[in-house]
Amino acid sequence: MATANNKSINRRPHTSLPVIAGSSLAGTAVEWYDFFLYGTAAALVFNKLFFPTEDPLVGTMLAFATYAVGFVARPLGAAVLGHYGDVKGRRATLIASLMLMGVSTFLIAFLPTYASIGVAAPLILVLLRLVQGFALGGEWGGAVLLVSEHGDSKRRAFWSAWPNLGPPLGNLLAAGVLAVLGSTLSEDAFLSWGWRIAFGLSALLVIIGLVLRLYVAETPLFEQSRETATAEKKGMPLAAAVRGHWRQILLAAFTRFGENAGFYIFSLFVITYITQILELERSTGLNAVMIGMVVALVTIPMFAVLADRIGRRPIYIGASAATIVWAFVFFALLDTKNPAAITLAVSVGLLIFAAYSAVIGAFFSELFPTEVRYSGVSLAYNLASVLAGSLAPIIAIALYTRFGTGYAIGAYLAGMGVISLIASLLARETQSVDLAAVGDEAISRTPETPASVHY
Repeated sequence: MATANNKSINRRPHTSLPVIAGSSLAGTAVEWYDFFLYGTAAALVFNKLFFPTEDPLVGTMLAFATYAVGFVARPLGAAVLGHYGDVKGRRATLIASLMLMGVSTFLIAFLPTYASIGVAAPLILVLLRLVQGFALGGEWGGAVLLVSEHGDSKRRAFWSAWPNLGPPLGNLLAAGVLAVLGSTLSEDAFLSWGWRIAFGLSALLVIIGLVLRLYVAETPLFEQSRETATAEKKGMPLAAAVRGHWRQILLAAFTRFGENAGFYIFSLFVITYITQILELERSTGLNAVMIGMVVALVTIPMFAVLADRIGRRPIYIGASAATIVWAFVFFALLDTKNPAAITLAVSVGLLIFAAYSAVIGAFFSELFPTEVRYSGVSLAYNLASVLAGSLAPIIAIALYTRFGTGYAIGAYLAGMGVISLIASLLARETQSVDLAAVGDEAISRTPETPASVHY
C-alpha cells in the first residue's frame, strides 16, 4: 500500500514551487477567511445577537473580547501543532489545522443566539473561537515552511511570501461576502440569517483547501532532518526551540508588533470606528478595507522581490518607521468622513502591512534549524499575535472611550511601530543563510562575516 501511494504521489507535479506556493496560499486563505470572518462579524453582528447591551460600544467590546480569545488559544496551537509538525511533518499538520478551523467555523453558522438560549450562546461561541485560534496557531508556520524548505534560496522571500497573501485574501473574501449579503438583504434579514451564509461557505472552502494540500509532498529538509535527528530532538522540539533559541523567538515576535497591531487597526477596528464613532454607512468601511486588501495582495510579491535583492532588514526598518508616521495620518484622514480619504487611509496602512508580510516568512524560517523550525516559527508568530494583534481592537476602543479622539489610538499604534523598529535595528540580516545548516552560529554575526553564512 505504501509503495502504491508513493508511486501515486510521485506522478503528481507537487514538487514544483508554484504548485506548492499555490497550495499554501489556498490553505492560509481559507483559514484566515474563517478567522477574519469572525472578527468582521464581531463588529457587525455578534455585538447585537450574542452580547446585547444598551451601549453599542460596550457590546462591541465584549464581542471583540471573544475575538481576542481566539488569539489566546493560538500559542497553545503553535506549541501542540508546532511539535507535531516538527515530529510528524509539515503537510499532515497543515491538513489537521485546516480541518479544525473549517469545522469550528461551520458550526458557528448554526449557533443559536442569546435571545434563543441565553448565556449559553456566547459561551459556545467562545468555545468555537478557541478551536479556531488553536487551529490557526499551527497554520502559518507550516504553510511558510512548506514553501521555504522546498526551496529556491535566491528567491526565498518571494516564494515564502505567497502564504502571507492568505491574510489579506481571506480578509477580502470575508469582507466581500458580508458586503454582498449586507447590500442584498435587509438589516433584519441580514441579522436573522444572512450572516450565517458566510460561515456556512467555510465548508466549501475547506474542501478546496484540503484537495490542494493533499497533492503536496513533504519538504526535503524535513525528510532529511527526520532521518538524522537525535532522539532528544525527535522527542521535544518545542522544548529545544525555547531552550536554545529563545532570543530568536522574542526578536522575531517583537519585529511583528507594528505589523500585527496595525493590521487589525487598519482592517478590523476601522469598521467599528467608521460605523459607530463616525456614524457612516457600513459599506464605507467594508469597501475601504476591500480596496486596501487588493493593494496588499498586489504589493506583497513586489516587496518580496525587493527583499531578495536588498535583504530582509531594510524592509522591516522602513515598514516600522512608516507605521509610526501613518498611525497619526490614518486617523486624521478618517476624521474627514470623506470616503476617498478613508479609502486612502486604509490602503496606505495595508500597503505598510504588505511590506512587513513580504519578509516575515523568509526571515522567520532563516532563524531556526530544521528540527525545531516549525515550533520556533509558530511560537514567535503567535506570541506577537497575542501581545499585539489580539489586544489592538480592545485597546483602541478603550482609548477612544477614555480620550474621545482617534489620535490616542494613533499614539498606541505608533508605540507598536517603535517596538518593531527597535527589534529590526537589533536584528541581523539573514538573507544568505542556508536553511539546511542554520543554527545559532548562522545568525550570531553579520552576514559580512564569512564564517557565519552558508551559501
